[in-house]
Amino acid sequence: MKANRLGAWIDTLQASGRYCFQRNEAIQATGLSKESAKKAIQRMVANQRLAKVKEYFFVIVPIEYRNLGSPPASWFVDQFMAAVHLPYYVGLLSAASLHGASHQQPQEFQIVTTKSMRPLTVARQRLHFVSKKRMERTARISMKTPTGHIQVSTVEATALDLVEFSHAAGGLGNIATILSELASKMAPEQLIAAAEGVEEYTVVQRLGFLLDSLGEARLSDPLAKWLVGQKPRFVPLVPSEPKRNVRRDQRWKLIVNDVIEVEV
Repeated sequence: MKANRLGAWIDTLQASGRYCFQRNEAIQATGLSKESAKKAIQRMVANQRLAKVKEYFFVIVPIEYRNLGSPPASWFVDQFMAAVHLPYYVGLLSAASLHGASHQQPQEFQIVTTKSMRPLTVARQRLHFVSKKRMERTARISMKTPTGHIQVSTVEATALDLVEFSHAAGGLGNIATILSELASKMAPEQLIAAAEGVEEYTVVQRLGFLLDSLGEARLSDPLAKWLVGQKPRFVPLVPSEPKRNVRRDQRWKLIVNDVIEVEV
């Protein structure tokens, strides 16, 4: 009976286009005790009617996603980040995919926020959080989803983030491959505006080098002119690689200590 009460309320939520809720909200709406609501929710999670994101936050699983155990993270990330009271945007490989980079689909849903958070597993999905200082400087746009809207870094900001957090993006070779798909959607003036928000110019230097390697002078030439005014110092292309007996790129002030290969 208690499960039926909760189930009826969940059906009402789904009918109104909502696919997630907090446990306290369910308790208040159904009149169930905390323990009764907890047990009823656990049964629904076991039956794949619900998916648990956190012990207090749950996602409704529509029939078409029962085999996966959860709808896509884009359906509930906005509401979840509001529940944890943190700003966010979908970034890195996930943002690149949303902007049309189809060469390599991300294995996890990547979210940029202001604090360190442990990864979360929701059914078969993994949510990975990247902490970024001064996140408010990052340009973003709102994208529509079946359940509302999500914040996503702009294509130019995504390119810079991929380089800054290259360890979470498969390395510079993978990033170059992604850039080859995104470059046509990037605007030089927006790229410079996004570059003005980075903390370290090394990110711009490495991105410019990658754009040059792809023959994207439309983007790299204006960026190189802007960078001159910032007076960058020489830095290695890949910090972890040896830095001796390698060539120096004067345009980007880079010690070119690695070979970047683009997959086709």
